[in-house]
Amino acid sequence: MITRRDFVNGLAAGVAGSALSTTARSYAQILGANDRLNFAINGLNGRGYAHLSSLKANSKTARIAYVCDVDSTILARFAGKAEQVLGYAPKAEGDFRRMLESKDVDAITVATPDHWHTPMAVLGLKAGKHVYVEKPSSQNPREGELLIAAQKKFGKLVQVGDQQRSSDYTIDLFDKIHNGYIGETYMARAWYVNTRGATYYGKPSQAPSTLNWDLWQGPAPRSDYRTDIHPYNWHWLRRYGTGEALNNGTHEVDVCRWALQAGFPNVITSSGGKFQVNDDWQFYDTLITNFEYEGKLISWEGRSRQGMRVYNRDRGSVIMGTKGSVVIDRGGYDVYDWKGKQTDQFRTGHHTETTDTIGADTMTDAHFANFIAAIKGEAQLHSPISVANVSVTMLLLSNIAWFVSRRLRIDPETGHVLDDPEAMKYWGRSYEPGWEVTV
Repeated sequence: MITRRDFVNGLAAGVAGSALSTTARSYAQILGANDRLNFAINGLNGRGYAHLSSLKANSKTARIAYVCDVDSTILARFAGKAEQVLGYAPKAEGDFRRMLESKDVDAITVATPDHWHTPMAVLGLKAGKHVYVEKPSSQNPREGELLIAAQKKFGKLVQVGDQQRSSDYTIDLFDKIHNGYIGETYMARAWYVNTRGATYYGKPSQAPSTLNWDLWQGPAPRSDYRTDIHPYNWHWLRRYGTGEALNNGTHEVDVCRWALQAGFPNVITSSGGKFQVNDDWQFYDTLITNFEYEGKLISWEGRSRQGMRVYNRDRGSVIMGTKGSVVIDRGGYDVYDWKGKQTDQFRTGHHTETTDTIGADTMTDAHFANFIAAIKGEAQLHSPISVANVSVTMLLLSNIAWFVSRRLRIDPETGHVLDDPEAMKYWGRSYEPGWEVTV
């Protein structure tokens, strides 16, 4: 097999695209029914099914050319489902690098484990492909900087999977909020609760013959295969995952930041621990994080193993202003005056469970529609990497604050930790030799 360095050196640089403003409701009229982009889906166990569903929903403007996964069992299962859903068979590929060589692929989607998000996205950009990457778009803050630099250098678009950014009711509501609907906003609280069980990874063993364990690890330093890491519980190992803060907190904190029109904070604090079960997780199961600004505050509460709901919701955000508050989630919102009396509400008619690891919904459909329209020069991205990276980096910094057990002072321009060399050691990561992310 060709080496990673040889492969990268052979890639052609992409050309710059352009984007004009439009609305989500006009995409279907703008784009021609026969003018379709070819997509490749990477990472097929969970969220990849939502990508399949949303590309099917956008079938007038998108076609799936490839589906890729390092596990042949997962690949075969997904490929069969894709053919059933689409009415044609995308090419099934166990090594995404062969897919990147195809001139027929216009855009790739990345729904792999977190440690692959930036490396695969950067390789996609170098190959001249547009990229839709799930959150978190990076496994560490340095990768966020690298992905932004790669997007600028190679000129293709990068949309991050913060799909609520493409929600019509959220867009309309936040436009009202930004124009004084609940007065001047100054505080936002986000939360996520679940009832996850214990995880024990077992002893080092031989990887199953159906899994390319070397390619699964990719840029991560090599370690022995252990049971129950793949296909989901890698989330709770620092080598591959980012914990619940990035697994789910990114969505709601992004909503809060959007509502408050906030960037990087001045101070970050994180308190929590593994309180419910003493298992093999390398992250907390309970975390409370505060992001402090001049005159504003955002907080996130994550409880992976305690299912007490907040505002009768498993996940959501409350935006507070001088004249009132709004409680919002993916099912709608409730509006209250400043004394807490309800004055309005909206419901989508859809309900999202925190136990759903796929998350196929109309928000994701709209987010892909926005991505496609932007590629075709008819829209601006709703969640470009330059914007989404702020929310991702904030949550990564909340992890760092927890790692070092202290308050972090942040440069609001760059997101870097100030006057704390120990904390800044977590800014990047070590890579398997030959798999370093370069731009």
